[in-house]
Amino acid sequence: MFVALCTLAACDDQKQAQTPVPDPAVAETSDNSAQNADSTHVLQILARDGKIHPFTVELALTPQQQAKGLMFRETMAENAGMLFYFGGEAIRSFWMKNTLIPLDMIFIGKDGTIVNVHANAVPNDLTAIKSEGPAAAVLELNGGTAGRLGIQAGDKVRHVFFGNAR
Repeated sequence: MFVALCTLAACDDQKQAQTPVPDPAVAETSDNSAQNADSTHVLQILARDGKIHPFTVELALTPQQQAKGLMFRETMAENAGMLFYFGGEAIRSFWMKNTLIPLDMIFIGKDGTIVNVHANAVPNDLTAIKSEGPAAAVLELNGGTAGRLGIQAGDKVRHVFFGNAR
């Protein structure tokens, strides 16, 4: 019974880490279309080699959108993804529960600098995947994308949320 209770508590901790409450400032600084996960935004990753990689991303801003994320999707377009924006920086933790496709998770600081990249997260794996430092956002892309494009820690993500959009 004790093991079952500890396991249940650990699952609750993982779920809470996966679905933090977004910073209220997001609602004040973004337009109404950004509040809808069905809307898409273009963001760019500026690699250190000078290449610019554009992606069309859905936004996950509310606790409900963040809890669902990319669950139950069987495919995702090559240059598509989902941006989870939290506002404030903290150690972020995600898992792959009910996620059917492998994903690269790119943890991003509040200034748009990539903190770390977790490549090829395994579908349906309940292991916590954590940022290696404080992150204000997480970008999920198709598994293998970061490696294919040479995206790595220290690269910059350009989007209005990071105050560096052009």
